[in-house]
Amino acid sequence: MSLTEKIFNAGVVGAGGAGFPTHIKAKSKIEYVIVNGAECEPLIHKDFVMMVNFPDEIVNGVNEMINSTQAKKSFFGIKAKNSEAIFAIEKSIANSKIELCQLGDFYPSGDEYELVYAATKRLIPPHGLPLDVSCVVNNVETFYNITQAIKNKPVTHKLVSVSGAVKKPSTFFVPIGTSFKELIEHCGGASISDFGVFVSGILMGNLTFNLNEVVTKTTAGLIILPMEHYLVDRQKRPIKDMNRIGKSACDQCSYCTEFCPRYLLGYDVQPHKVMRSLGFTASGEAVWNKFADLCCSCGLCSLYACPEDLYPREACDQGKVYLKQKNEKYYQPKEVKVHPMKEGRRVPLKMLLKKLDLVRFDAHTPFNKKPVEPGVVKIFLKQHIGKSATPIVSIGENVKEGQLIGDVSVNELGAKIHASINGRITHVSDEFIRISK
Repeated sequence: MSLTEKIFNAGVVGAGGAGFPTHIKAKSKIEYVIVNGAECEPLIHKDFVMMVNFPDEIVNGVNEMINSTQAKKSFFGIKAKNSEAIFAIEKSIANSKIELCQLGDFYPSGDEYELVYAATKRLIPPHGLPLDVSCVVNNVETFYNITQAIKNKPVTHKLVSVSGAVKKPSTFFVPIGTSFKELIEHCGGASISDFGVFVSGILMGNLTFNLNEVVTKTTAGLIILPMEHYLVDRQKRPIKDMNRIGKSACDQCSYCTEFCPRYLLGYDVQPHKVMRSLGFTASGEAVWNKFADLCCSCGLCSLYACPEDLYPREACDQGKVYLKQKNEKYYQPKEVKVHPMKEGRRVPLKMLLKKLDLVRFDAHTPFNKKPVEPGVVKIFLKQHIGKSATPIVSIGENVKEGQLIGDVSVNELGAKIHASINGRITHVSDEFIRISK
C-alpha cells in the first residue's frame, strides 16, 4: 500500500491549521517539503513539546513525505530560541535531506507564506498555495501522524496544550471529541472561577464560554483567561458594535497596513482602506473590501498595530465574506515584491505578549503522559477542508478505538473519521457521532 493510501485511510489532516487532507499533498511532485515547527501563537506550546518528545517520529514522517513527493530537500522551520527542540531534531535529521531553517521569535513566523519565503525566498502567488512554488508545508504533528499512519494507526488523538489561568499548565494527548471541561480538569482545574477560553490561539483562535465544546483534529489547545481580561472583554463585543466603533473612530493612520505581515511580503492587503468600507454605502463597499481578499486573518492589525484599539482584522474578515457572496476575487495588479521595511517592522513575540497583558500567563506546559479518559466523546464528521465524512455506523452499535465511523470517497476532498474510544454509539447525524463508554 502506498504512503498516500495509508495517509488517506488514517484520516490524516493538517494538525496546525485549517485541516487540509494530507493525502492530497502526498500525491504532489515538488522540490521542497517544509516542516512548520514555528508555533508563533502566544501561550501555545504543543509543537515544542512534540519536537522535544517525538523527534524521530516527526523526522520519519518528513522523510516519507520527501520520498513520496520526490522532493530534493526539506527545510525544518523552528525558532532559534527553542534550543531543546533544535537539539532533539538535529540528532534525528543527521545524514538526511532535511536542513534546519532557524527562525526569529516573531509573529506570525508560522504563517505558510512567511515560512516558504524564509526557507526558499520564493513568494507564493496571490490566492496561491505553496504547491504553486513547488513546496508542501505541514505542521510537525501532521508528520507525526504520517508515521502513525504507516503503522496503520488512524488519527484518534490530538496533542493539545492548556495554559493561562489553570493550576497545572500542561501538554497531553486527548481522544478527539473530548470536552474542553475535561481538558481543564486534567490540568487541575482553572485557578479562577470566572473565565473565557481561547481555542487554538489568542490571535487566530476563537473565544468561547461553552466548556461542552470538543477537541477536533485541528485543535491546538486552550488558553484560559479571566473574564475581566482585556482580550476577553474585547472579543465578546458584538460585531455590530465593532463596526460602529470603527466607523466613528478610525482616523486612517494606516498603521494596520504598515505592520501587516502579508503587506510587508508584497501582497496588496490594506486593512486601513477596508476600514473605510464601514462608512460607505453598498456602492462603495466593493471598492475598499477588495483590499481584504488576500488577508490571512493573523490579527496583528487589530491586537497590535491599531493605536485606537479598533477591529481592522474583523473588518477584513467581513470584507472577504462580502466578496465571496458576490462571487468576486481581487486580482493584485502589481508584482509581489517584498517591502524594503519588512525586517524592521517585524513584531517580536515578547512585545506582543506585553502589549496584550499576557506575560503573567506565559508558562511552560510540560508533557503529561497521564491519559485523559472521557466517558463520552462527540466526534464531528467535518474536521477538515472539503467534504464532510458520511456516517457508516448506527445508534446502539459497539465500536472500538480506531474503527472507521465516517467515510469519504478516495476521489473526494475530505478525510476519514475514526472512533477515539471504545464504546457504544448513542447519536448519529450528518454533523457528528457521539460514543459513550
